[in-house]
Parts: sequence; C-alpha cells; structure tokens
Amino acid sequence: MSEEILINITPQETRVAVVENGVLQEVYIERARQRGIVGNIYKGRVSRVLPGMQAAFVDIGLERAAFLHASDIIGNGIEGVVSDQPPKPRSTALITELLREGQDLMVQVIKDPLGSKGARLTTHITIPSRYLVLMPATRSVGVSQKIESEEERARLKALVAELAGEMEEGGYIIRTAAEGAAEEALRADTQFLRRLWLSINERAQGALPDSVIHEDLPLVLRALRDLVDVDVEKVRIDSRETFRRAVDFTAQFVPQVAPRIEYYPGERPIFDLYGVEDEIQKALERKVLLKSGGHLIIDQTEAMTTIDVNTGAYVGHRNLEETIFKTNLEATQALARQLRLRNLGGIIILDFIDMEEEEHKRQVLAALQKHLERDRAKSHISEVSSLGLVQMTRKRTRESLEHVLCAPCPTCTGRGSLKTPETVCYEIFRELLREARQFDVEQFLVLASQEVVDLLLDEESTSLAELESFIGKPIKLQVEALYTQEHFDVVLV
Repeated sequence: MSEEILINITPQETRVAVVENGVLQEVYIERARQRGIVGNIYKGRVSRVLPGMQAAFVDIGLERAAFLHASDIIGNGIEGVVSDQPPKPRSTALITELLREGQDLMVQVIKDPLGSKGARLTTHITIPSRYLVLMPATRSVGVSQKIESEEERARLKALVAELAGEMEEGGYIIRTAAEGAAEEALRADTQFLRRLWLSINERAQGALPDSVIHEDLPLVLRALRDLVDVDVEKVRIDSRETFRRAVDFTAQFVPQVAPRIEYYPGERPIFDLYGVEDEIQKALERKVLLKSGGHLIIDQTEAMTTIDVNTGAYVGHRNLEETIFKTNLEATQALARQLRLRNLGGIIILDFIDMEEEEHKRQVLAALQKHLERDRAKSHISEVSSLGLVQMTRKRTRESLEHVLCAPCPTCTGRGSLKTPETVCYEIFRELLREARQFDVEQFLVLASQEVVDLLLDEESTSLAELESFIGKPIKLQVEALYTQEHFDVVLV
C-alpha cells in the first residue's frame, strides 16, 4: 500500500489530502475563520440542567451552548479532577445529582457543532500525543485494537503501565502508531503529556468561566501527529513556511517522520498534480459511477445518509444473480471510499441490489468490512435486513465534506426540488380569485419568473383568458428576472 499525504496551504484555508495508490481517500479542511474545536478544553459553566434528557447545556463561550450528557461525566464532573469515590452506575447517577446550574467545570469538545446542534462535551479529558493518549481521570492502560500481535500488545501494556506508575499521572491508551516503538520514545511521550496536563491544570485554576484553556494543534501538525504511519511514504507541503514549521515539529515530537517531509515548489498546484481537485468536485455529486457501469446514489439528510446501489448500464455476462453480486461486490469498495472521502457519519442505510443467495450476502458484507479496515473512524455494520438493507453507523466528530463546502440552496431551501411552473400557475390563479373577491381594482399585475410567464402566455393562455372573463378584470403579466421559479406576486393596480 503506497500512501502519500498532500498539504495545500493558503492564508484562508488549509487542506490535507490522503492519497492511497494514487487515489484520493480522505480530505481534511480547516478554514482560518472556522477552525474545528474538537479536542479543545474549556472552563465551562452549566447554564441549564435537563433532568428529562439526563443532560445539561454548558456555556463555553460559543454562539450556541454545548451539550453534556450524564454518561459523559466522569466521577462528579467537577473541575476535571479524579474522584476518590467510585462513580455511580450510569443507570442511577441522575444529572441533577452530578451538576447544578451555575457550576463551573472543565470540559473537552468531542464533537464540533453540527448544523443546528451545539458542540458535544465530555468531562473525561483526553490528551493525545504521537504514541499515547493521556486520560487524567483514570488509572488504566488500554491498547489500540489495530495492534494485532498479542506479544506486542503485552510488551507495550507492561511498558506503559510501568511508565504510568512512575509518572503517577492518570492512565493511557496506546495508539496504533506505538507498534514497535522503543522504550525511550514512549517515556518521552509520557513526560511530554504529563508536562502538558500540569500546565492545563494550572491555567484552569485562574481561567474565567466560558474560556478556552487548551487548543488542539492546527490541522497540519495534527495530520503529522495522527495520520502519518508506516504506510505513508512522503508528506508533500506546498508552503515553504509551513514546511519549516512541520520539520521543526517532527524533529521534536516525531523524529522518524521528518525525513519523509518534502517541500513542493512546483508552479502547478499540488492538488491539480494529483487530480485531487476533480475528486473533491465529484465527491459533492449525488451520483458515483462504478467502473462496471453501475452507480451509487448518495443522499444526506438530517436523520441519516442513504446510499442506493444500482446496476445501471452493467448487464453482466452470465445470469442476473451473478450480475447483481458483482455489482454489489464492486460497490463495497466504492462505498468504503465515499464514506471516508465525504466523511459521512451517524446512521447510514445501504440499499444493495437484492441478492437471493445467502453466500453472496455474506461475501458482500465481508468485503465491506475489509474495505472499512483502513477507515480511521469507528464503524459498526449490521446484517442484511429482511428488506435487503444494511444498517451501519460511523462515528462522526466533524462536519461532512458537503456541509463544509456547501450551503442549502436558497431557491429550494435544501429540499432538492422546486414546484413546477404548472403548479405555480395554478397557485397564481387561486390567488387572483382570492384578491378579486376582496378588492375592487382596475386590473391585476402578476410578477413571476420567465418560465411561469411563458407558460401562462402559451399552454395556460386559455385558462388565463377564462379567469379574466370570470373576474371581469384585465390581468397583466410581467417577468421579474430575480424571481425564482416558485416566487410570484399579485399586485393590485
């Protein structure tokens, strides 16, 4: 697996692209005016406790209050301090026992504000470094499930448990990148995390409520910390200043990554060189073409994302069941890529083409699981339902690509459809009847879009003449270039 990371820098925006075997797999975008806040630590103040929802709203200085559920509160949730008392089970620990209005507490953002929802918070603070994640509120040591060797898992766990005992500062999660890491590197990580946590605690003591205590690294440095693993052959950056900063950062924290960082001085934009810009544009479309001639239709809604698999132009060579199976099998790879590329999260419904044979269903699900192994976001796939649907969830911590780059259409307000000119014509007729019954005027003037006026003068001209005769008043038409197809006005003259 050949993997490269491309970093494009402009004053307004930073973009990071993960390319595997020449194919774009993931895109991360951070804008100067809209930086993500996942990982940031705040001193918040409880603004409202909601017993019916077992949750509270916490003011952390953002436009909308953030949301904190009882299940995300560790111990008593006060000031992020480890509690000496064992926490109550979630089923019995009521939110009213844990929090009160006006209370100050240290919280961390685990989900950016999404759409109309505020940020999601936790009091379980976690601080990541290259190899480890510090959990100040616990004393346990966990290992990433992606480290498969039992021998290596045991080695890392014993080593980090010993270092944690020396530091006497919380528990740790051992990250996938730690596989094969030397003791010195892990020790340096624990020391760095301990110093950082002490400084965060110190700042928290004097911080005012609703203020940020600790901000996570900017996107470029987060990418070097979190995305660069043994499969990444090189990291190419098109900004000399950012390149120098990246080299300094890696030399201090991840020295093994430093030799793989390159400065790209070419005149041709780096994303154009790899075809990334075209792939981003395609990722904003509903339809995704498959090589065989089939296609996917992807629809995002507030509640869930639905993905429909179709055979399209693919007719196969043997029989219908084989054609369907091969289309579904090909779709699994495209599905896994689109989930990563578009950063689709939450509930996802996959509508594969109906298969008769149980073995084919099993192979399609197995292929989907396999293609999702490289996805950094955690996902869970259910079996094929009686309706032939596959339900899955994928962890969402940031906005999807569409929500970052697009806004709802002002014409259809996000519905994805408009009333036909015929429908608008009939609405105009009804409005004219209403106005004629209420007001005694010389004539009526109808302002509408070009499409609607054309229809009124052509196919609906007879109906318009009949209405004019019925109400006994002349009706004039005027095109308004700025009106949308659904917009019209009836003016009394």
